[in-house]
Amino acid sequence: MMRRPFLSLFLLVLATLAAQAQNNTGKPDGSSGPGSLESKVDKLFSQWDKPDSPGAALIVVKDGSVIYKRGYGSANLEYNVPISPSTIFHVASVSKQFTAFAITMLASQGKLSLDDDIRKHLAEVPDFGKKITVRHLIHHTSGIRDQWELLAMAGWRLDDVITKDHILKMVRHEKELNFDPGQEYLYSNMGYTLLAVIVERVTGQSFRQWTHENIFKPLGMAHTHFHDDHQMIVKNRAYSYAPEREGGYRLAALNYANVGATSLFTTVEDLAKWLQNFEDMKLGGRAVIEQMYQQGVLNNGQKIDYAFALGIGKYRGLRTAGHSGGDAGYRSHVVWYPEQRFAVAVLSNLATFNPVRLSQQVADIYLADKLAPEEPRGKPVERTAAKIDPAVYDAYVGKYLMEPATLIGITKENNVLFGQPAGQPKAELVPESETKFFLKGPPVDITVEFHRDEKGKAKGFTMVQSGQTTSARRVEPVSLTSNDLAEYAGDYYSEELGTTYTVTIQEGKLIAQHRRHEDIALSLLDKDLYSGDKWWFRHVRFVRDKENRITGFKLTGGRVRNMRFSKQPR
Repeated sequence: MMRRPFLSLFLLVLATLAAQAQNNTGKPDGSSGPGSLESKVDKLFSQWDKPDSPGAALIVVKDGSVIYKRGYGSANLEYNVPISPSTIFHVASVSKQFTAFAITMLASQGKLSLDDDIRKHLAEVPDFGKKITVRHLIHHTSGIRDQWELLAMAGWRLDDVITKDHILKMVRHEKELNFDPGQEYLYSNMGYTLLAVIVERVTGQSFRQWTHENIFKPLGMAHTHFHDDHQMIVKNRAYSYAPEREGGYRLAALNYANVGATSLFTTVEDLAKWLQNFEDMKLGGRAVIEQMYQQGVLNNGQKIDYAFALGIGKYRGLRTAGHSGGDAGYRSHVVWYPEQRFAVAVLSNLATFNPVRLSQQVADIYLADKLAPEEPRGKPVERTAAKIDPAVYDAYVGKYLMEPATLIGITKENNVLFGQPAGQPKAELVPESETKFFLKGPPVDITVEFHRDEKGKAKGFTMVQSGQTTSARRVEPVSLTSNDLAEYAGDYYSEELGTTYTVTIQEGKLIAQHRRHEDIALSLLDKDLYSGDKWWFRHVRFVRDKENRITGFKLTGGRVRNMRFSKQPR
């Protein structure tokens, strides 16, 4: 009687080892010897290919077939469960292309129009006085504020349980858009949550159920689902990790129960089937697949790089389409090269992992004879220093504000001009002329051109970096007395978010406090303008009435602009 449990355990161990060997064979025929392309790929992932590290799953598809798949590192550090190509990952924003595909399929069936006003399907979305279309949501041109930033501003932690209903309640109370629909591109996760709800309203099914029956089941993606229940047990899932400062890793908890913008659970093996459909077009047909590649167009006619949850771009001369994602410790990237019939999917459970760069390096190996020569990174531009009287620099010394909230100091030391963004090292500015300078030191192409008023004093400058132009204006030093600071102190309430921040004074500085967040230090930039040290609390502009009394502030993050807070009477 004692032999049977031992025999069962022995057989179980053998089965587990066999399964691991099968999952990590690499090429379908098992050949991946030294010097092979596969061994070169394995070397890219070698630092994570150990049992005490989170890692990644990889799949490579060429000419309609899987040519390599591997798992590296651990899916679960507590039980030493290895990652394999069949390990299930939360893939964050890679989810969006499936949401866009669902909408596109329904549009092709005449069940909705991409030019529908979203309020036709979403009565709870406020009337902002501007028509927002389904197409605007797809291309992130709607102006609707981002759900994660709204939740953070409202006091939520992103490891809280966050459901679809929580997000819909948030959007019901919105009063303003970030911008007029179609005016700009600004990534909004809220838009893709709303797209999933539109699918539900049009079909009468849950988004999870409809995508299972109409996308995943037809494609044979048996290990893929939209995860709308945070308590659901998912066998063979990878858990999410982030590095500890002292070494080792900690669990990066994720409790999302909302879908559309995120929460797709899948494997690299299933993603290979999804990628194949962009070639054979068995599901959706040619019209739907071609629609997926259609890039958005702004009101001014400018075409953006974002299509139907596909970023359209180029890598070393080759056209690419794909998307990346990141939530908690999960990092993902799926990219394909249509003309080369080549694709790579990399899914990771480590917050510091860079799947975009790894997928490019995999392409470097397999498409070496197709890729254009790699441009030297950071190649310095040849520039010639001019001889300028250092006295000219005196007109440039001062503080400059680069919108929305970057303060840059220009100083003169030993007849040399320096620029220094707040909290960063200073850099020498070398003159090309009396007004134009270039950055010395780092091999980057940055120029700064000062603009002077009629008295010769600089009133601002224009910075050009890698073809991008940014302006900054001079701000005069602001000195605040204790009475001035006291004017800002108080409680500030947002009706839209249903939350309050208290502004206090500590050691002569303003601090914003919320009962669910750590204290937020506010740094003075200009009169009534402060920067915060949290990603959702980037800058605060205090508002005054006609009597010059502070009545509130407008809070801006990265994807939420000018959220209004009113100062409460005491």
